[in-house]
Formats: sequence, structure tokens, C-alpha cells
Amino acid sequence: MKKTILFLFALIIFAANVYSQLPNQNTILLANKDEHGNGYSALWGYAGPNGREYAILGCNNGTAFYDITDTANIHEVDFVPGVNSGWREMKVFSSYAYVVSEGTNSRLQVIALQYLPDSVSLVATYSYSGYTKTHSISQSGPYLYLHGGNVTQGGMDDGGLTILDITNPTAPVKRGSWSNFYVHDSRILNDTIYACNIYDPPGTISVINAANKDNLTNIASWVNNPNPFPHNCAIPNDRRFIYTTDETSSPNGKLKVWNKSNLNNVTLVTTWQPTNITTAIVHNVEIYNNLAVIAHYTAGIRILDISDPQAPQEIAWYDTYPAHNNAQFAGCWGVFMFPSSGKIIGSNIGEGLFVIKIGSAVTGIAGNSSIPEKFSLKQNYPNPFNPSTSIEYNIPKSSYITLKVYDVLGRQVALLADEFKPAGSYKQTFDAGRLSSGIYYYTLSTDNGFSETKKMILNK
Repeated sequence: MKKTILFLFALIIFAANVYSQLPNQNTILLANKDEHGNGYSALWGYAGPNGREYAILGCNNGTAFYDITDTANIHEVDFVPGVNSGWREMKVFSSYAYVVSEGTNSRLQVIALQYLPDSVSLVATYSYSGYTKTHSISQSGPYLYLHGGNVTQGGMDDGGLTILDITNPTAPVKRGSWSNFYVHDSRILNDTIYACNIYDPPGTISVINAANKDNLTNIASWVNNPNPFPHNCAIPNDRRFIYTTDETSSPNGKLKVWNKSNLNNVTLVTTWQPTNITTAIVHNVEIYNNLAVIAHYTAGIRILDISDPQAPQEIAWYDTYPAHNNAQFAGCWGVFMFPSSGKIIGSNIGEGLFVIKIGSAVTGIAGNSSIPEKFSLKQNYPNPFNPSTSIEYNIPKSSYITLKVYDVLGRQVALLADEFKPAGSYKQTFDAGRLSSGIYYYTLSTDNGFSETKKMILNK
């Protein structure tokens, strides 16, 4: 009898640990959509030039597009079939979505978004010699970064990294590759790649110089100890720091905060787990000014105030997987936050798309602490340049912007930005390695009516 009582007591303690999540806090559920109930994976968002907002959801047999603008009428607009795969990921540049998967011969789908809110259209399925599948994809300016699968070494499944130039959004051009280690995911900041080598050597973050898109070179690396298994990473406004996620079940993976101000001596600052939960596994982190939004598998969508990036504080959450908080690869897969409306979308492996919003109890957190006073376009530096230069610009309010480069005849030769941007200051690199010497002009235009043009000189 005594042993039975002790066993029941232990079972109660175990259950309290597994099911210990507090009720949802400071979040409002706007919709849950599950029209393709055969498994879901990653997701991303698209804010169009007309201000409408769309969720792009990876499904086992394709990609679903949802209009989430009107909270009373969140609905699926269109669906693009794809090769069956348990992993499908996407990014957006200009008015195009780029979708990859690990399905056999899935390659890169280029999907036009210009016809929204009515429909989308598959305009190309791109490949190059030996490339048929991808594990994940990142984007920075007019460049895509393909990871995993057989993106390098002529089709071998070595899982490195390859850059695609999408200056012409419908006609990608293969640029350089990096194949020192397997790359699971990456984050790009000012032509520096932070690559998550989830398995190698094992568990490092590699820092790669991508200023020359045809010749990627190593800068530094560090082991993501303890429990090194870096799945993805994100960089807060204070760029001395980087956040990494470890996707392990035993022990369960945590969010880590690193001080990377000295790349020769990167130090672990702290780790983070959801409020009252010590068992669930972290998956993906995305950062929006002073907020970090996290897909935390069985613990759901978690939202942190990172005004002090060294001490993240959880301020809101929504449990997309209330069954339990076990260390299982189930529940919330990916997250994205829309900078204008503040809506957050999350993908749940078994339950589809969740659309939530932070409640009114949380205010004044997401803003950029250094909002510029007026729209401005700065002179590029260096100028003259060969072959790359940096262009900085300021936008004092959230805007849809384009940054285009023209030759002296007025022909567009590069599209550097074509997207919705939160208020802030930005720097964009222009790689003119494939252009001839001469005078060029670059123009920043916004949907607020601002437009400014400056001259630059390419001198090879």
C-alpha cells in the first residue's frame, strides 16, 4: 500500500511537470485554419504594397496562402501544389515567394504574389546542375541562401550553403557556395552569414564573409555548448548579441543568448525556457525590434521583451498544442510577426495556421528605440566603388519601400529592396560585380510619397 501511494505521488509530480503550463497570457486568438490536415511545417508572412497581409503556410503537398488582413474574414486565397515533403520552407522578396523542400526533385518554386488578394501563380521552378532539394532557405536583400539537401558540391547531399542572386526576381542566378560543414539555417547581417552547423563539428555557429557573393570566406566559429545543436539564430538590435535555438529532446533544447562582440571569444550570457515549463523543446526564434517571437514546439508561441537583450523577459504566450509540454517534436513549428498590425502567425504541425495578436495589457514594447525623424536617402559609401558599396536610408514610419538602381539610360539594372519595412534605419549592400564601369543612379521610393535619387560611380 505504501509503495502504491509513493508511486501515485511520483506520477502526480511528473504530470504536474509535463502539464504545468499556465493559461494563455496577453494574447488573443484571431483564427485557427486547418484545411490541409495532412501535416504542416514552416510559414512566413507577406505584407503587400496595398497594406494587405498574408500568411504563407507549408503543407505536406504544397503551399497555402491566407489573407489575414480582415480579422473577421481570415481565409485561404490559393494553394500551390508541390512535391510531398514533411518539411517545406519559404521566404519572400519583392512580390514573389520562394519555396523549398526536401522532397525529391522539389527544387525552388518561384510564386508570383502580384495577383493577390485574388490568387497567386507559380511562375518558375528553378534548379541548377546537381541541385534538386533544400532543407531551408534564408533571404537578405536580393539574395537567397539555400541550406542543406544537395545545394552544393554538384548534387551531393553534403548540406552546405549556396547563394542565389534574385536581382531579377523570376530568374535566379547561382553565385557562391560554402561547404565546410552542414548548414541547417542561417541569419545574414550586412553581408555576414551566421550559419547554424547543427551536426558539425558538432554544433558550431560559423561566421562567413559574404561581401563577395562568388567567394565566401570564413571569419570565425564557436561551439554552441552546452548541448550543442544550433537549429536557427537571430540577432537583436544590439548587435553585440545573438540568440540561438537548440533543437534537442534529451536534454530538451533551450534558447541561448551569446555575446559575440569579440568573435574570437564568444561567451554564453544566459539561457531561457518558457514560464513554468522545463520540458518543451525550442525550435525557431525571430526578432522584431524589442520583441523575440519563438516557436517552442509543445509550448506554442512565446513572446519575449528583449529591450535588454541579455535578460529576455516573457510577456505573452499562446499554447497552440495544449495536450502536454513533453520534449517531443510536435506543436508549433514556425512564427512570423507583421510589423504594421502586430499580428503574429504560427504554424502547428498537426493543427495548421494560428493567427494571434498581443493583448492590450502589453504596450510600448515593439518599437525601435532609434526611430529617425524624417525620410532620407544617404550617399553610398564608398563612392566611387569597386565592385560593392553600401546604401543607407531612413524611414520614420512603417512603409512599403523600393530601392532600385538605374543606368544612365534610365534602365533598371538592380532591385535591392521591394517590401514592407518597419520604421528604422537600414543599410543595403549593392554588388555591381556583373556591371560595367560607369555612372549609375539609385532611387528610394515609399508608399508615403517620398522619393529621392542619388548618383554613384562604379570604377573597375
